[in-house]
Parts: sequence; structure tokens; C-alpha cells
Amino acid sequence: MLTRREVIRRALFGAAGLWLADKLPARTFAALADTPAKAKAVIQIWLWGGPTHLDTFDPKPEAGYDYCGPLNSPIATNVAGIKISELLPELAKQADKYSIIRGMTHGNNGHETAAYMVQTGRAAGEKEVFPCAGAVVSLFKGYEAGYKGLIPPYIVVTEPQGRFDESGFIGARFKPFATGGDPAQTPFAVEGVVAPGITEERQRSRRELMHNLNTLNQTLPTNSSLVAATKCEQEAYDLILGDAGKVFDLTQEKDALRERYGRNKFGQSCLVARRLVERGVPYITINYGGWDSHKDIFPTMRRKLPELDKGLSSLLQDLSDHGLLDSTIVWCCGEFGRTPKVDWGSPWNGGRGHWGNCFSAVVAGGGFKGGHIVGASDAKGENVKDRPVYPVDLIGSMYALLGIDGTASLPHPQGLDVHVQPTAADGVKMAGLLKEIM
Repeated sequence: MLTRREVIRRALFGAAGLWLADKLPARTFAALADTPAKAKAVIQIWLWGGPTHLDTFDPKPEAGYDYCGPLNSPIATNVAGIKISELLPELAKQADKYSIIRGMTHGNNGHETAAYMVQTGRAAGEKEVFPCAGAVVSLFKGYEAGYKGLIPPYIVVTEPQGRFDESGFIGARFKPFATGGDPAQTPFAVEGVVAPGITEERQRSRRELMHNLNTLNQTLPTNSSLVAATKCEQEAYDLILGDAGKVFDLTQEKDALRERYGRNKFGQSCLVARRLVERGVPYITINYGGWDSHKDIFPTMRRKLPELDKGLSSLLQDLSDHGLLDSTIVWCCGEFGRTPKVDWGSPWNGGRGHWGNCFSAVVAGGGFKGGHIVGASDAKGENVKDRPVYPVDLIGSMYALLGIDGTASLPHPQGLDVHVQPTAADGVKMAGLLKEIM
């Protein structure tokens, strides 16, 4: 979680990142001329821990009880031929808005390494630590695209993702701002923006006292460092006391809408994400943990899936109602799936382990077609049977829809020639962009 001091420190040192970017040829930041940029923003719903594909978007009732357990009655959606978990009835009504990728694969079963692979599209263990998709979008669609908002261009709601370096070698300036807090609480205590128990009047009084005590600005009015710090302070207080910070104030939304999303941390995080997209923020991640179900998985699914169902379905409908779905990619998945065969023995009592051979992802909006299935798993959901989709394929497809050139150079502190997307020559497994739903 970032403190206010850290926000200011990053702003001050962020100029170094701009300097480095300015030294690169302009052509390296150009989008592919023949790729229509349909998307302006991404909402990533990160199911941290790895949700089981058989219990969500790739049910296998015919595989038997040892694979599907008590969740053996998948339901039809509003798209003929597509069925999903019985615990996702609201999403079943909106299958025409999203597509399910059932052929996701990378073969890695470690949380840290799999998360790095899914979020960067790169192989784990390389010499360079590459930025994740959020940091890349923050670079190309945020700072280098003239983004002017006081809200940072890459936001994580609510906890930091952790366990891997989001910005990699492009530097701390492109790490996400993690809000902290809980949007289901009033107020939503966003780190550095909303302080519980402190009124706006008290904030103004504190600022006035700070100015009265600070004589350096009066003594050295033209000092470049002090000028930069003053600008930073002004922007921070514009965020705290001005209109920009009100994007996090969910009391401005109707109670009926908040109820529709679900009065829980995840549901209200989805509502925050929609409000951030309205303000022009190009990349928002909702870090939704609790999916690492090694034991007692079915009680966990009966608790988690209704939350996911209400929050995600309401987000898709709300984006559509606001005319934002066509320009906003919604991407929902975890770092891997879970073992298709249930471990009924003690102490697992019906649990599933990590499974990177085959898992599912959901994509919607921003140029992705709805109502489709991409790829297929085998009869027991153990391996990809048809149309594998590697992380680089999915991320590359999102970059294409955002108008980000996969061959563009990334700023490297040592001046190395590295690019947004790897090629097959880099040793990264790939099967091609998701043309069937673009």
C-alpha cells in the first residue's frame, strides 16, 4: 500500500522515466497502422490463487463425481450451446456479452511464476523482468499518450497484487497505485486520498499550517526541486479535496445499483472500476483473492461464485448501459486452474491443487466478440484438446485492440533493444492472436 509520501516520491522521480522515453525514437511508440484501436481501457479481474475451471466456465458433469463433485448441473446461458456453472445464473443471462477461452495453458503450477507468465505473456526465469500488461498500458495509453488525469493511469483495487514485480525493468513509475481500503465501507478509505475521521475542513487547516511553517518556498522561490515538490503537493491536494478524488465516493451511486453489484468488497470494487473507466483511467485491476482452494473447495465455491456472479454480471451490464463496453476490455482469470480430479482424502476433504496445463479465461468488450467459446479441454478438463491459447496470445490480442504495437520498443535502463511482445524466436510458446473473437 502506498503512503502519501511514496506517491509524492514517485511523482518527483517520475521525470526520469519521461526523460528515458523521450530518448527513444518516436516510431517505437506508434501503434500498428492496420490495427483499429477499438479499446480505450482494460478492467482486469484477477482471481488470485487460481479458480477451478471445472467449477466455473468449463463444467464437466459427464466426467463423474470425482471431477465435478456436487456441482454437476451446469446451466444453459442465453447463447445456444454454452453452459456454465449452476452457481453463475446472472452471468448465464449475459453470455452474449463475453467469450470464454477454454484452451488457456502454460503448464506452470507455481503461483509467482504462473502469475508472471499470465500477466506479462513472457516465460518465467528469463534474464529480464518484463512489465505486466497493466504497466505496458500505463506507458503507452497513459503517460506517453498525454494522460492528464490526477488519478494514476494504472490502479489496483484494493490490495497490491504482490508476488511479482508489475513494472519490471521499466521502473517504479509504472507500478500500479493500490487503493487499499474496502469500497463496501463508508467512507472508502483510499490510501492517501480519503482519511477516515478527518473532515475536509481539517484537511484544509493542516495544509494551511504546513504552508505557514514552510519558509523554504519563500526563500528559494525558483529552486527547481522545490517548484516540483510544490506542484506535486498541489496535485495531491487537488486529488484529496477536489473533484478527482470523488471518483472513489460510491455514496454518489444509487443504492439499488450498489445492491445489484453486491454489498461486498468485490462487488463494490467492480463499481469503482466502472467509475474509474468513466474518468478515463486506462487500466484497472481488481485483485480478487481467495481462490487457492486446496481443501473444502465446494463450500468455498458456494460462497465465492455468487459474489463473482453478481459483481461481474453487473459490471458488464453497467458498462453496456453507460455506452462503455465497446471501448472497455474486461479480462477475468487467475494464474492457472485447479486439478480436475478432486482430492477427497484428509486433510483436503474435497480440494483441488494447482493446474497450469488447462484453464479458462473470460474476455468481453473493447472489440472482443461475445457469445463464443475459444478452444476446448478434453473430457476431464485435464489438457487442451483444441486451440491452445497461451498468455502471450491473449495479451497480444488485447494490445492489438488497444492500438499498442507489439513490435514497439520498451524503455530499458541499460538501453537494450526489447519489445512489447516476444516472438517465437524468443522461445515463448504461442498459437496466434484471438482472431476468431476480434
